[in-house]
Amino acid sequence: MVNQIKTIVNTKPKILVVDDKPENLVAIRTVLKDLEVELIEVTSGNEALKATLKHDFALALLDIQMPDMDGYELAQILREEEKTQDLPFIFISAVYTDNNNIFKGYEKGAFSFIAKPFEPQILINKVKFFIEKHKQSESLKQLNEELRIKNREMEIANKDLESFSYSISHDLRAPLRSINGFSEILMMNHAETLDPQAKRYLERIVDNGVKMHKLIDTLLNLSKLGKHEMVKEDIDMNALVNSIIHDYQVDVNHSKINWKISNLPTFHGDAELMKQVLVNLISNAVKYSSKKDNPEVEIACENDNGKIKCWVKDNGAGFDMSFKDKLFDVFQRLHTPSEFEGNGVGLAIVKRIIKKHDGEIWAESELEKGSTFYFTLPNS
Repeated sequence: MVNQIKTIVNTKPKILVVDDKPENLVAIRTVLKDLEVELIEVTSGNEALKATLKHDFALALLDIQMPDMDGYELAQILREEEKTQDLPFIFISAVYTDNNNIFKGYEKGAFSFIAKPFEPQILINKVKFFIEKHKQSESLKQLNEELRIKNREMEIANKDLESFSYSISHDLRAPLRSINGFSEILMMNHAETLDPQAKRYLERIVDNGVKMHKLIDTLLNLSKLGKHEMVKEDIDMNALVNSIIHDYQVDVNHSKINWKISNLPTFHGDAELMKQVLVNLISNAVKYSSKKDNPEVEIACENDNGKIKCWVKDNGAGFDMSFKDKLFDVFQRLHTPSEFEGNGVGLAIVKRIIKKHDGEIWAESELEKGSTFYFTLPNS
């Protein structure tokens, strides 16, 4: 489809020339010979109407004084037909050059009026103007058609994703529940008959089953983001951040974290999604700084060229900046599971949410010195 559209755009624009006198047709043909256009010449209004059925014209040059059907009558019919109702045309006349006739021409829908004998350059300039407008219009049609095709492809992809999500939610959960269920039965009812090594294997099965459940939930959340209808409201970022870090403050394992929270602004966005952003970023900061003697997490915002710029900073493990382009991709992890737990999906979710809010996200880091995750939000 796209290739066909490009072929149409690359053909020469066609101009309909209507004049009952062959010498006038020759004169116009001579004047326009150097332009990249194709002239379709006819000598009557009826022939002109037949030509519009066979061709798509970018412009029409109409003589007014013609037998059977004059230029005004032809213009009237062209304006009434759906195919030609927007066709620009220029009246060219040697007789009807008074103001009344010029005004009548404009009333019939003419885009311009040229009196004979005409200055060749005037006709050339006017034709160039309308041909350029035609090319722009065709290019816009091409872009719109390509966009329609892309949207259609996106609709198909979304349906495939929905099917995939359904498969994850139902087809994968059922056997996983069986694995976990029977493993727990073995642990509860037959633990005494299992040797220590068998128990360890069984514990690993249960642990990995739990991780698989969490991964399935995370993937489903990721797939739902594209369909999530944003409900925007004023969000008190201070209250939102405080509610998130409250659990960390009462948890004995994280009680030694030094929290540095600046006065945060109010932001207009989707509260549910923004909470997910902050939960993911703050939990990452806590996780990767957990092995430090004095873990620190800083959360702050500032105005930046009309936008809200926020960041979550830690003094933890950090990462190699040469891998920063992979940081927000699904299943991309810069640390091994033995170092830090995770599934490599959280930051991908964060990026999609920030994009849905017309923002940007990036990170800066240094190994063993911590990371800072920045994101911007519209200040409205």
